[in-house]
Amino acid sequence: MVFRDHLLQWSQQFYEAVWLESNAHTNPYSSFDAVLAVDALTLIQTDSTGAFEDLKVYQKETKDWIFGYLTYDLKNDVENLSSRNQDRLLFPELFFFQPKKVIKIIGKTVEFHYLNMVADELEEDFNTIIEGISGYAPITPTTDIRIKMRIFRDEYFKGAHEMLDHIHRGDIYEANFCQEFYAEDTQIDPLRTYNSLNAISKAPFATFLKLNDKYLISASPERYLKKQGNKIISQPIKGTAKRSDDIEEDEDLRNRLKDDPKERAENIMIVDLVRNDLSKSALKGTVEIEELCEVYSYDQVHQMVSTVVAEVEAGKNPVDIIKETFPMGSMTGAPKISAMQLIEKMEAFKRGLYSGAVGYFTPDNDFDFNVVIRSILYNASMRYVSYAVGSALTAKASPEAEYEECLLKAKAMREVLEKSNH
Repeated sequence: MVFRDHLLQWSQQFYEAVWLESNAHTNPYSSFDAVLAVDALTLIQTDSTGAFEDLKVYQKETKDWIFGYLTYDLKNDVENLSSRNQDRLLFPELFFFQPKKVIKIIGKTVEFHYLNMVADELEEDFNTIIEGISGYAPITPTTDIRIKMRIFRDEYFKGAHEMLDHIHRGDIYEANFCQEFYAEDTQIDPLRTYNSLNAISKAPFATFLKLNDKYLISASPERYLKKQGNKIISQPIKGTAKRSDDIEEDEDLRNRLKDDPKERAENIMIVDLVRNDLSKSALKGTVEIEELCEVYSYDQVHQMVSTVVAEVEAGKNPVDIIKETFPMGSMTGAPKISAMQLIEKMEAFKRGLYSGAVGYFTPDNDFDFNVVIRSILYNASMRYVSYAVGSALTAKASPEAEYEECLLKAKAMREVLEKSNH
């Protein structure tokens, strides 16, 4: 744990840093406990126009580890869609870099993968990290953070009812409707905020990303897509219940989620959508459901997770697989394109990195990406902090209950911003 903390502090000296950690959650598809990538030798950043094609060229030419993110707005490169909502965070729409230094933690071992040009720095770095000499200076945060809502409760209900009208008319049958919470003229200590959020959430796809003055602080519980050899794996989440300190009550909440017909129906709709997405890349007849509506318990919430897998042909381009399934079905709705059009119309902010994906490609053309949810985004130069939450609306949804679910998901982020910056 001390090594982890030292490592993260050491990483703050670099313009580019991506840290991914699993918080000891293991499943058959885990690759490591944590990985850190820092210091770009080469990088690509672009807007959504032709983004996947640009990434394809970059990934192919690099033939190396590359780490980075895809924002939700790359939907505009996949389909004839647009993003016209307000963007105060100003992250590039796509960003990947080839790190000079990759450090992996697997169990009790640490592996250093350094490019040859910096290989002679390995020993010195290791000693520096062990001794905790990092030059990292904590940032004095704004003491009284004032979190505002981009839309108020009444506007949320109005939007939700309008979405439900479309569902009842048969235009769509599910949509993920999100809202933004934000703080202006605010300074936070990104690393301290990440450590606080991670301590209370302990999520399996936690991420700390630094791109110069822009930060992602994420406690994501959800995997978007992983490629392992010729197998692809997606693990959509739909269905959330709160936890209780009382063991019996907690078990009851867990069971009620497992048997809740509305939550199960939502999850199964998204599983169908993910199956459909994966079938675009998969070999015929290989799309399978490994797990349906399993309930997993995290520190903050119980979640209903399904696992959908498929086989792709050897040599299939990894970027194409992502393009054919992007964005994650659990964050859009079904049918996907109609849902995304309505989301753009009803929501009052540009999603950007929220509900996009962060991860990496390996030199062997494998990859692993999470879904950016339960996340705080911060632009230090603009002194702007943002987090967004959403829930899935289906025919049986009650806007009041969905609003409560949003507040439950927002609780950890709000607590962390208010407490760790006091």
